[in-house]
Amino acid sequence: MSDIRTRIWGRATAAGVVLAVALPLTACGSGGDGDSDGPGSSAAVGTPTPSPTPTVDPAAYRGALDTTLGPLDKALRAVDRASEGRALTQALGTASTAAATAAGGLETTGAPDDAVAGNAGLAASLRDLSQSLADAGAGEGRCATSPRVELGSADGPGRVREAGTTLTGLGYPVRLKLPRTEKPQHRRLGNGAFVKDARAGGLGRLTIRNGTDSDAVVSLTRGEKTTFTVYIREGASTTVRRVGDGSYTVYFTSGSDWNSSKKSFTRDCSFEKFDDTADFRTVEVSGGTQYTVLTFSLAKTVGGNATTSEVPESEFPS
Repeated sequence: MSDIRTRIWGRATAAGVVLAVALPLTACGSGGDGDSDGPGSSAAVGTPTPSPTPTVDPAAYRGALDTTLGPLDKALRAVDRASEGRALTQALGTASTAAATAAGGLETTGAPDDAVAGNAGLAASLRDLSQSLADAGAGEGRCATSPRVELGSADGPGRVREAGTTLTGLGYPVRLKLPRTEKPQHRRLGNGAFVKDARAGGLGRLTIRNGTDSDAVVSLTRGEKTTFTVYIREGASTTVRRVGDGSYTVYFTSGSDWNSSKKSFTRDCSFEKFDDTADFRTVEVSGGTQYTVLTFSLAKTVGGNATTSEVPESEFPS
């Protein structure tokens, strides 16, 4: 009997050893209070955690950036070189399309984990740039701000610059040369300066007083021919002599920043004309000669007897 008991005890002891090894492993897996020095705990703590593999190869993303932005960079450099006028307007339109295309390309391009947000930010900023370029090239007519001035005050270029700096700082260079811009100008002519002078001589005299808070330009025309166009600064007056006989239509425009090439102000423009003509007559009378002397005031005055009407800029004499 003692031999049987010994065998049974031995088997029970063996079973108990297996159970003792299994319990700490179960405790570690379920957050129990197993002995930290036990074999199970040492194996769990000592297992290294593998580093995550990047979803997109950084070198491949850099190449995709260059490929996507290359055509836009070329279009922006063309804007930078273009002279103001039709060439600049066309270059702005081409660059606007290229910016939208580049934005779409980035939106479908995979980026490494650390560049996902930056890639999305650059794509969004390129859409802003596309709109800014389109708006800058949309100004037409004589009274239009320079496209480079418009672009200088737009949000798009600054947002692209900021987004590009962010990605470049992460090791993903954004190679774009944004076109040059200009600050608003305040060009003026001297008071009384003639923009055009085709007077043939006469005794008539016209005094123009500019009581507005903007510079103005006054033109006298006979039919389709402009006799003279004169510049009057705000708050000043000038007198034009040697005005020939005849009935003249009096046009005037006001604003700021005189563009001599367009013969127009570029900001805050208005185009008007006096409803009544300015009539100049010279007659011989006993003892001498009578001639017309007129005074026009470019301001709303109490008791004024001259009314004005707005005219399209295309009708304003050049």
